[in-house]
Amino acid sequence: MKRITFLAIIAILVAFPVAAFAHSVAQPAESPSMAAPGAMPQAIPTFVITDVVQDTSVTIQTDNFPASDTFEVHMNFYGTQGIGGTIVDTINTGAGGRLTETFSIPAVFHGQYKIAIRLESTTSAYYAYNWFYNNSTNGGSTGGGSIPPGYSGYPTFGIADVTADQDVTITGLNFPAGDTFDVRMNYYGTLGVAGQIVETITIQPDGSLPDSKYDIPVFLHGEYKIAIRLQSPTSGYYAYNWFYNNTSGSTGGGTIPATYTGHPAFWIAAVSQNQSVQITPSNFIPNDTYNVRMNYYGTGGYAGTVVETVTAAADGSLPDLVYAIPPFLNGQYKIAIRLESPTTGYYAYNWFYNNTTSPPAPAP
Repeated sequence: MKRITFLAIIAILVAFPVAAFAHSVAQPAESPSMAAPGAMPQAIPTFVITDVVQDTSVTIQTDNFPASDTFEVHMNFYGTQGIGGTIVDTINTGAGGRLTETFSIPAVFHGQYKIAIRLESTTSAYYAYNWFYNNSTNGGSTGGGSIPPGYSGYPTFGIADVTADQDVTITGLNFPAGDTFDVRMNYYGTLGVAGQIVETITIQPDGSLPDSKYDIPVFLHGEYKIAIRLQSPTSGYYAYNWFYNNTSGSTGGGTIPATYTGHPAFWIAAVSQNQSVQITPSNFIPNDTYNVRMNYYGTGGYAGTVVETVTAAADGSLPDLVYAIPPFLNGQYKIAIRLESPTTGYYAYNWFYNNTTSPPAPAP
């Protein structure tokens, strides 16, 4: 999906920039009261579309949703991932896990061909997003796609080889068997969204890619960096990355470390208003370097001001957990923070309320 967790999170969401390994990657954030969330779920929350009544309602089925959490349901125009959309409902997850819910489609979206829907927690800040065709299903396709039977996790890929202005070779991991993916390329910074389709592939029964080398389209010849995206038009799962468009040296988005699994994440531990924020990291890649960026809320921290650069220790811990809030964000109600590796391309992002917690964050 985003999956969108996607899934949309493709689902995919959750994981979420430079080289990305995502679908609906749902990243944890802070609790509104203490600016720190509870324990992170063991799996990424996702949902799929199960039914649509044109211009009237959409029904979803969730999976892996955290228990006793509250989610706002947003709808917005297709392509927005539901960000900033109309709040159509608020639900409590109760026991969590798999839920079935139906939501009304706001009048502003009546007549739209596709609509984005997003569930975002007001407490833990986990989220998942998807989309659907705004037509009555009657057994037809509902858009965002269903989760392939027996599939868990989300697809990712790393860059294996590049021949400048000719082709790029990738290494795929955990793609859903039997699913079809469009391979898109676009300018760096677009995440490959709406890029030129250079090939369409169907995943093998064992989850491997039938072809892993793709031609670089002419309009990207001469570009320093290029975004590449594999996105399924059926299930909605996707993954994206980027690479340096040169034959030798670093290939950009980074290969997946042989012993590394999962993805880095962090949550907010403490805040001192307009001064600093302290984080608690999890599963950062050993010996990898990360730029710590801050930007306005809603940006995911993308292209934000670099406030510090840290290198993870051999055990994956970070040498510094407290970062100064840049002056241009002073007075902001919410702030986005992102740790992004310029070497492997892995990243994690979160956000926090810019008010002092108890105890406050230490001075940077």
